[in-house]
Amino acid sequence: MITDCQIADLFQHPDHIPLVAQWIYDEFWADKEAFTPEALAGLLRTATDPREVPLSLLAFDGDQPVGTVNLIENDDENRPHLRPWLAALYVLPECRNRGVGSQLVRALKGRADAMGIDNLYLGTDNPGFYERLGAQAHEQLAEDFCIMRLSTG
Repeated sequence: MITDCQIADLFQHPDHIPLVAQWIYDEFWADKEAFTPEALAGLLRTATDPREVPLSLLAFDGDQPVGTVNLIENDDENRPHLRPWLAALYVLPECRNRGVGSQLVRALKGRADAMGIDNLYLGTDNPGFYERLGAQAHEQLAEDFCIMRLSTG
């Protein structure tokens, strides 16, 4: 476990925005035409107030960025009533299974709770990870993908 993992707002580290955008692109968007890394970087640059959606967090191990998570208004245009969303949780492969993802999710939950947000929604092919953090299945979309609801309180 990375015990000295620090969580910060991405906007406080603007030099890392292109890196985080590339992580998100490579992990979630490389096989789709919807976004480019530059477009994602533009979206990340809109997260400039730590008390509002959108919100982008960055995890550090020492001074090395190792993961990110985002709070966005909606991540599913077919479900506009579900909001806001925990989106684009990413941890470097060599840092996975060391607690970084859990720390990022807990930090995002805490921020959302402070904003008065009761529930977060997320889409995942790994529900067990989020169940361990308190999420519950909301809607099964495919055999290997579901929407979950995560209470912040």
